[in-house]
Amino acid sequence: MRLKIAALSASVIAMSAVTASAQNGAPHNVILFVPDGLRAQMVTPQTAPAMADIRDKGINFKNPHSLFPTLTTANASAMATGHYLGDTGDYSNTIYTAYPVAPAGGTVTPFLESDPVILDADEHFGGDYLNEETIMKAARARGYSTAAIGKRGPTLMFDHTDRADRPGLHSIVIDDSTGGKTGVPLSQEMQDALAKAGLALQAPSRGDNGNEGDARTPGTVVPNTAQQAYFADVAGKIVLPMFKARGKPFVLVFWSRDPDGSQHNQGDSLNTVTPGINGPTSLAAIRNADNNLAQLRKALDDLGLTASTDIVIAADHGFSTISKETKTSPSAKLAYEDTPKDFLPLGFVAIDLASALELPLFDPNDNNARVAGNAHPRAGNGLLGQDPAKPDLVVASNGGSDLIYLPNRDRKLAARTVTALLSQDYVSGIFVDDALGRYPGALPLSALDLKGKAVTPQPSIVVNFRSWSSGCELPTTCSVEIADTALRQGQGMHGGFGRGDTMNFVAAVGPDFKAGYIDALPVSNADVGMTIAQLMDLRVSAAGGLTGRVISEALPNGIVPKFADGTISSKPDANGLQTTVKFQRVLTQRYFDAAGFAGRTLGLDAEAGKQKTVGK
Repeated sequence: MRLKIAALSASVIAMSAVTASAQNGAPHNVILFVPDGLRAQMVTPQTAPAMADIRDKGINFKNPHSLFPTLTTANASAMATGHYLGDTGDYSNTIYTAYPVAPAGGTVTPFLESDPVILDADEHFGGDYLNEETIMKAARARGYSTAAIGKRGPTLMFDHTDRADRPGLHSIVIDDSTGGKTGVPLSQEMQDALAKAGLALQAPSRGDNGNEGDARTPGTVVPNTAQQAYFADVAGKIVLPMFKARGKPFVLVFWSRDPDGSQHNQGDSLNTVTPGINGPTSLAAIRNADNNLAQLRKALDDLGLTASTDIVIAADHGFSTISKETKTSPSAKLAYEDTPKDFLPLGFVAIDLASALELPLFDPNDNNARVAGNAHPRAGNGLLGQDPAKPDLVVASNGGSDLIYLPNRDRKLAARTVTALLSQDYVSGIFVDDALGRYPGALPLSALDLKGKAVTPQPSIVVNFRSWSSGCELPTTCSVEIADTALRQGQGMHGGFGRGDTMNFVAAVGPDFKAGYIDALPVSNADVGMTIAQLMDLRVSAAGGLTGRVISEALPNGIVPKFADGTISSKPDANGLQTTVKFQRVLTQRYFDAAGFAGRTLGLDAEAGKQKTVGK
């Protein structure tokens, strides 16, 4: 209720700034451009001139926040609905569904960046696995033109219900799967327009950009140029002219896979943390996304749509370089064919917990086969217990953080799990379901707005991994983190609670925004969703109350609310470890900067744990 009241208050103070547009005619158009994985402080006139231009001439959101866990589909759900993850239930890219997901090979731990998986989850969870109406669906229902173009998974999420298999009755969806067996079918109008423009009916693959390499072979050294050029051509040469001809307000989402995909797979830094994600491949990927934005802006100019179109840029999360080094993990003491000596293997959390809890480990991504000896789970996920069909504990591997589920809600097992996690040097922060009780060293899930009206299974424990700076001038641009991933030390990952992952890039320009304004207030990806809904004069239905706020201070004549800093900490465990959350507050709404153990999380100084302690 607290956050619901905050969101309503923010909407009220912004109302005067945006209702004039609706009263004087139809709302303006909105383009949401998502440069996946773009770190805020990497944008300069040299690295990304188009994005820097929007930031400097429009709104410079200097205090942006990705939602934790800082994963793609999680933050896509926030942008798409305006709700926090406790309502959307999209807690990370990989979740536990408690049923075998056929399009994901029958696993109960599916990867959500897949159109068939999203549609299957919808069918299982009452027709909408997010349990919240998306802004794009509401816009389509209002009669506006709507399209989502770009990276598979988050693109479909913006309008994933209401029979996506019926082209012409759904938003235009163009992603990696377009033209293939699993892609959202194209309407005849789109097929004809693609043919007339000389563009293929099937989206190109990523080519060598999809090469992640291995422990001995570097990954890609090229950005995702060809695939994204196709998406930009579809948006600029077909969709925008089509929308102009219709003469209706429109919402267009363009989700750029770069720089994320290239930062993940880059081959500039094999098994070393420098240059990490700051090598030439990653910089080329930033420029690739920037070129796509520049092309869209030129199309708006050529079509005479610039003056009537708001552009919002919001990266889903920041980024870090991967480290696989540890001094405490039993898993790193074993030898694996695909892992350098003494490095953490994929699935180290599942392996270490199986050892500490003395439970058999099974692989949900390998037909529940037993994992034993010098082996690790194929995708890092694990089922622990005597019967993999009825696991006592489930690990969903997600990079900079992992989700742990206790299907039987066993408090004793929860306590043992927390104790085991606290013993590992790669852990920095533990959050436990409120219903399982309080534990020294851990904070409740509700402290992060991870408990709400979600219909997907809620994690029992969320574990964050250690992060630090490799030593550059701007620490958030050279963050390093432990990551539970198939990618290698030196490549890129996110998902953690360090400021390098939570500090995403956000900017805006257009007729509904101030010009040349620097916004010092914190904003989040949930705020982006709520603000777009307000700009489009949409009344989006809500099941839960964990919503973002309308960014009133960025709008002409909008009120600038006050904000303050805050910190909360758990009771210390026997070794003095405390999970601490550093946040900012606008009205009663909190924005999470960083969390973990003092000295183990980038952006959380060694004094953080001495602040307000929960439970005292």
